[in-house]
Parts: sequence; C-alpha cells; structure tokens
Amino acid sequence: MDEQPLERSPEQPAEQPLEHPPEAVDVMRRRWLIATSVTGGIGCAAAAFPFVDSLTPPASAIAAGAPVKVDISRLSEGDMMTAAWRGKPVFIVNRSSAMLAAVAKAAPLVADPDTRHPFSMPLPDYCRNAYRARADHRNILVVVGVCTHLGCTPIPRFQPGPQPNLPDDWPGGFLCPCHGSTYDLAGRVFRDKPAPQNLDVPRYTFASPTELVIGHDEHGDA
Repeated sequence: MDEQPLERSPEQPAEQPLEHPPEAVDVMRRRWLIATSVTGGIGCAAAAFPFVDSLTPPASAIAAGAPVKVDISRLSEGDMMTAAWRGKPVFIVNRSSAMLAAVAKAAPLVADPDTRHPFSMPLPDYCRNAYRARADHRNILVVVGVCTHLGCTPIPRFQPGPQPNLPDDWPGGFLCPCHGSTYDLAGRVFRDKPAPQNLDVPRYTFASPTELVIGHDEHGDA
C-alpha cells in the first residue's frame, strides 16, 4: 500500500522558520528602542516650537487687526515714525511746541476742524480736541497714513513756508503726492482739496511713556 503523507491538524500549525536568530532580535529591538526615543525627542522639540511661537502674535494676526506695540523712546521732537497696523501705515509724530501752535493756526483753513465726518473709523472721544490727540500726550499725533481721496500715502512736509507744490503760507503738515491733497499737523484736510475727509485716528493708548499701543485702548481692542 502506498504511503500517504501525514496531514497536520489546524491545532498544530506548521512551524515557520525564524526570520532572525534570537541574538539578532535582541540587537534589532535595542536599535528600535533607541531610534524611537530619538524620534520622540525630535518630535517633542518640534512640537515645542509652535507653542513658543504662539506666544508672539503672528504676522497674520497683526494684519487682521491685532494691537501693535511701538517703542517711541527714540522719537525725537519734530520727527515722525511709521508703524504697520491692519496692513496700513500709521504715522506717529512727536510734535514740537511750534508744530502745536501751527495746528491752532491752521484751524480756520481746514475743511472739518472738529472731525464731524470721519473717514473709515470714528474719532476716539479722547481725541476730540484741538490737537486730535490724548490730552496727557497732546504732542504725539497718531494717524493712519492713507489719503482719504484715493488711498495714496501722504508724505510729511513739516517745514513751514513756501516750497514746491505748497502755498506760500504753508503751516506744515502732509502732502499727498497723487492729487495734491494737503493735511495739517493734526491730520485735518485743508479746504478745496480732492480728499473729502481728515486722516483717520485709530484707537490707541500708552502702555508707558515710551510705548504706544495701536489698536487698543481702555475700551479694549479696536
């Protein structure tokens, strides 16, 4: 009688050959543990960076309107600096006593001396005065540097007197290079100019005598 090959029952599966000897398995296991611990360390470090970075407002948040802090400690009398807020330039001017006197002199010549018709944002109540500034820092002018005619950026012309593209009795202020609109040293547009309204004054406050915060005041964020 022919000899039949033995059949293995399902309970007794055929032995499979080892892919690696036991010694190799131990070595591979140690290598895997080392590799995963290193990878885990890198992952933790990578995860930490976004957390640390989140402590500082990203550029997108600033562009969307987050408050902006500005160090004005080096802003000398009579000078101007520009900050970016909501994607727009904001002019910050440290006005001298002569510049403040020029604001009073220009009042009869501007179209809307009391800013009864603001452009794109209401004038903050604390700036409803002759200088359009906080009373405790009336020398500091803060205005959005966007012409209310067609959106050009005015340029400073602080020196009074006759000069190109300006009247002989120019008191000092800003000139829009696009169509000739002029603003005084409080950002108020002069009469009979293409621009229909004064430069906007954003909400702002002072975190300290040398730090200005644009887009935030005692009422919260703008």
